[in-house]
Amino acid sequence: MTNYNCLECQKEVPFETVKKRVRCPYCGSKILYKPKITQTVVDAV
Repeated sequence: MTNYNCLECQKEVPFETVKKRVRCPYCGSKILYKPKITQTVVDAV
């Protein structure tokens, strides 16, 4: 599944931790977000 990042300490929080409770296990912040993944399209020559 998707990992989350903490807005305060910027550490990666595993999905299993977020399923149990919505708090950063490192700093206790309640604000977590999913990092946005950008896709790059490469044309074949």
